[in-house]
Amino acid sequence: MIDIREKERKLTEFFGQYITEHKKQLMENVLSERTRHVTIVLEDIYQAQNASAVVRTCECMGLQDIHIIEDESQYSVNTKVVKGSDKWVNLIRYREKGINNAGKCFQSLRNAGYKIYATDPSPDGVSIEDIPLDEKIALVMGNELRGTSNHAIEQADAKVNIPMYGFTESLNISVSAAICLNTLIPRLRKSDIEWRLAEEEKEDIRLKWYRGCVRKPDLLEREFLRMIK
Repeated sequence: MIDIREKERKLTEFFGQYITEHKKQLMENVLSERTRHVTIVLEDIYQAQNASAVVRTCECMGLQDIHIIEDESQYSVNTKVVKGSDKWVNLIRYREKGINNAGKCFQSLRNAGYKIYATDPSPDGVSIEDIPLDEKIALVMGNELRGTSNHAIEQADAKVNIPMYGFTESLNISVSAAICLNTLIPRLRKSDIEWRLAEEEKEDIRLKWYRGCVRKPDLLEREFLRMIK
């Protein structure tokens, strides 16, 4: 009897029969550049176009995971903005009723080894340009009206800001995400830090991507399971 990991590998091969070699190679190229060393946390974003723009930016910059806190606002997608980018990333949503979803998210991130930075324009935080890269980084971005919540700021390990030189004290959230990631990711890629995914992580994501690329994946999976019995 094959174990779960071997079964998943065989299922990936089975789905791969229905995907062109060109597309599989493209997925391998992208997968080799993916990272979980940096992640974004969206806290109660209520405008679909903003949330979708951040997801699109994260995917373009090579992030695999995006954490979404839904204590007050429900996450939704604007298909014209997201451009299918949500298909290629993991959206990890915290939306249980009757609990502090921000607290649950932060605990999960800490268990995974992340240092949590709450974005906030106040000058007493660290500049995004100066964040150390030796620990995994989770950047928390608050909603469009109030910014990052006081609770998130209090529970974070540190505050982080984007240097600005004009009269206006804040940026649109999607712009903030783009600036932060375009500051961190090039530094990370030039460093000696092992920022790429482990092979088992790649296998999990590859199966997810293959599944999303074929028609009627559930039907095909049932066929596969009958074949290996």
